[in-house]
Amino acid sequence: MADLPEVITAGLLSGVAHGFLGKSGGVSVGEVAGLNVGLGAGDDSEAVAENRARAGAAVLPGARLATVYQVHSPDCVMVTEPWPDAERPHADAMVTNLPGLLLGIVTADCAPVLLADKAAGVIGAAHAGWKGAISGVTDHTIAAMEALGAARSRIVAAIGPCIAGVSYEVDETFRARFFQHAAGNAKFFTSGKPEHWQFDLEGYVAHRLESAEICAVERLGCDTYTQPDRFYSFRRATHRGEANYGRQFSLIGL
Repeated sequence: MADLPEVITAGLLSGVAHGFLGKSGGVSVGEVAGLNVGLGAGDDSEAVAENRARAGAAVLPGARLATVYQVHSPDCVMVTEPWPDAERPHADAMVTNLPGLLLGIVTADCAPVLLADKAAGVIGAAHAGWKGAISGVTDHTIAAMEALGAARSRIVAAIGPCIAGVSYEVDETFRARFFQHAAGNAKFFTSGKPEHWQFDLEGYVAHRLESAEICAVERLGCDTYTQPDRFYSFRRATHRGEANYGRQFSLIGL
């Protein structure tokens, strides 16, 4: 019997179909072996389609999957029906209030964020790499949810598997960008080797969500870099000199 996908859930999102998935339960082979769902991972297209179907079935069977062409932007779009792969909008977040839709965010170190206002029946999903996070992708997602009837006082969010601070080394130029945005961002950097720092992406994303005054934020604390048997990681693949790397799914639906 084939392994089933591992579905990691968040307590704050209890009652909403959702899941943060990793590598287990897929059919891809080679450097992207497992449940690779990345269309740009150099994988066999039929394998990716099968992996996406398995992931969706593990979270919300029968739902239609919607994804965007992620570009590390702050942009969020409203979903009324899935787009054909070739017509996906360039954006990094989605919201909907329609049943039967499953919003899918692809990551391989960046922070996936799933959000819900259970009372209003409004959900969101965001891809928060450092570029999207600092430019406000979570803020835009929350505003788009409000446009569908959500209230900040009811919105809860969970941050899924992403690269942890101990694994995320950056240089002084990187740190300076965050200082220019807000002096208080210093708390998300700890000293590393000379002229380098360790950046807490999960902490920063949580800070942006909390600053938006939503109801509550949950951090899952799963480091993609240090768990090669469980998660894909762009940075780990780069450090190993691998030609490609897989991507994992974070899904939420009504």
